[in-house]
Formats: sequence, C-alpha cells, structure tokens
Amino acid sequence: MSRLAGMTALITGAASGIGSACAVRFAQEGARVVGFDANGAGDERWTEAARLSGGAPLLVGDVRREVEVEAAVAQARDHLGSLDLLVNSAGVAGGGPVHMLATEEWDRVIDINLKGTFLFCKHTLPVMMEQRRGSIVNLASIEGLEAFEGGSAYNASKGAVVLLTKNLAMDYARLGIRVNAICPGFIQTPMMSGVLDLGGFEELKARVADLHQMGRFGRPEEIAAAALFLASEDASFVTGHSLVVDGGYTAGHRIGLGKMMGLE
Repeated sequence: MSRLAGMTALITGAASGIGSACAVRFAQEGARVVGFDANGAGDERWTEAARLSGGAPLLVGDVRREVEVEAAVAQARDHLGSLDLLVNSAGVAGGGPVHMLATEEWDRVIDINLKGTFLFCKHTLPVMMEQRRGSIVNLASIEGLEAFEGGSAYNASKGAVVLLTKNLAMDYARLGIRVNAICPGFIQTPMMSGVLDLGGFEELKARVADLHQMGRFGRPEEIAAAALFLASEDASFVTGHSLVVDGGYTAGHRIGLGKMMGLE
C-alpha cells in the first residue's frame, strides 16, 4: 500500500478519533506524518501512526491561537521538508437553543471548528503555493448540510467549513492545490461519546444510530479511508467537493414500509 508514497502530511486533532485514524491510514500508505493536537498524549492509533512514520512528532497547541498554528506549520515543514497534505480534523461539539446559548460557548465552538480550519489553511497554503501542489481535506459534518436539534453553534461552524472549502477550491485550483471536505455521519469517537454517552441519553443514542440507514454509527477508520481517497492522486480531478460518509443518514427517512416489504 503506497498511495501516498513520498508525500508529507500535517493532521490536526491527531491525538484521537478521526484525526488519529487518518494519521494511521496515511502512514500505512507511505506518507510521513506530523500531528497537532491540544492533547499531548495521543491514543493507541496515534502511537501506531508515529511508529509507522518513523517517530512522527505530535505537536501540542491550540488551533485558535494563530501564533501557535504558524509555529506548528513551520515545525512540520522543517521536519518533513515539504507539506503535501493537510487534514483539518480538530473539532469540538457544542450548541444549544440560541436564546440559552452563552456567547462564550458560541465563540469556543466557532473558533475551534471554523477559525482553526481557516488558520491552518492560511499558514499551510503559502507552502503549497510555492510547491505548486497540495491537497487539503477539511472535516465538516452532515450537520453542516442539514440541521440537528440543539446543534446551533456546531451546525453553523460545520456549514461554514463546507462553504470555506468551496471558496478555497476556487481560489487555489490553478496553483495545483485541491481542497475538499468530508461530511461524516455520527462516528464513534471520544467527542461523540462525550455527548451521547451522558446519563439518560440511552434511548436518544439508539434513535440516532437508527437514523443511519445502515443501522449503526460509523468508525473513525471509515472516515480515514475517505480522507485517503480525497488526499491521494485517485482524486486528482476532485476539488471543492463535500463527500458525505454517513451510512445513509441523509439518504431519506424510514417510516416502516421496509419492514412491511420484508426488507428488514
């Protein structure tokens, strides 16, 4: 497996969840990887990615702080010698009914999910422009395409990531840089567990799983596989696209006819 042989990758949110799954998959496919996360202790996936990538460093910082982002991009470029791939996976959940939502909570979610993506693109793009090549994959969400109850800040941040991705694709395509997004369904990550594993949410969790036509939540590795496609030359004519990977969540609505027709 060498779809990313000779390529270099910077992955944010790399300590856990989708980010660490991307780091492993990219390293398996031959990429040299550097991670960035607010948490300096990566999970077992990141440990494996670092091993596969020859001791890849996990840089610690806050995606909201431009000086830290700029320094991380410089460190990654110096360590790798180039920057071919950027995966913006860092993100947080949050929201609530707008009339009850603290402004500080709105700012936290927007700043991490949207501003963080903007800042890493801002400081990585000059490197890619000089190289006249590069691929950026932004993690959005199905909640950036359609609303989910109580998800005001999160939905707004991910919807903005979808449109930012399109704008970046338009602006930088003629310089050899592709920019795409992934819109995952509900994925089994620490972030999702922090919401749906709360006491009293058991019935809600089962209902959300059933909203996916495949009847289950997704796995981080399934999103990493989509990120690999978009990052690789297999997607050489794909830019400005938001790839939905949601187990059929956005395909439509079930009302029980399938069971009546013997399809369950």
